[in-house]
Amino acid sequence: MKSNTNKLKKKRKRLNLICVIFLLIFFFFFTAGRFLTLTQLPKQADAIIVLSGGQERVEKAAELYKAGYAPSIILSNAKESTSSSGDMLQTAFNLGIPHDAIYTEKAAESTNQNAEFTLSVMKEHDFHSAIVVSSDFHMRRVKFLFDRVYKKSDIELTYVASASGYNAKRWWSDRKSRETTFNEYVKMIGNTFGFNGSEAKSILDQMKNWFR
Repeated sequence: MKSNTNKLKKKRKRLNLICVIFLLIFFFFFTAGRFLTLTQLPKQADAIIVLSGGQERVEKAAELYKAGYAPSIILSNAKESTSSSGDMLQTAFNLGIPHDAIYTEKAAESTNQNAEFTLSVMKEHDFHSAIVVSSDFHMRRVKFLFDRVYKKSDIELTYVASASGYNAKRWWSDRKSRETTFNEYVKMIGNTFGFNGSEAKSILDQMKNWFR
């Protein structure tokens, strides 16, 4: 009898474990997109840091600048093209941002380098606070990396997302949102273990090949 009782207990434990794992997978599936998106209410700062990657990011920064949230804008990887009108710098000019309000760095090739190189610009100009702008789907990883790089700087950061069309609530429903979700989680895992830039992109490409 004891043997049968022990077997039943073990089966119940296994079943409970399977249920917990299933619930976790189910929960992750439906919340994965919403976890990636992050935005905070903007507040007064010394500068607005804009990460390269799309015209909508520069547009959001221009909106915040014109609303009076900061007197300066820092364009990270400013040489990157954002639209048919040109690179980030030209886009900012086209949006009415004056030349003397803009600072640039043109070397960043990853989100981690966006953080490292803008920190140098912030220190150079004695800025003590900034609003960081990037696409909505990118912001969770941006915050993770910027918080880590800026940790000992005493610079206060606020994170404000620009709309990208990413479907956070139903990320699985269209191809672009599925790929974006997959890419961001793979990069986030890579960043957690110290892989950045070309190393992280190489890992992402390898993982994509596994599913082809």
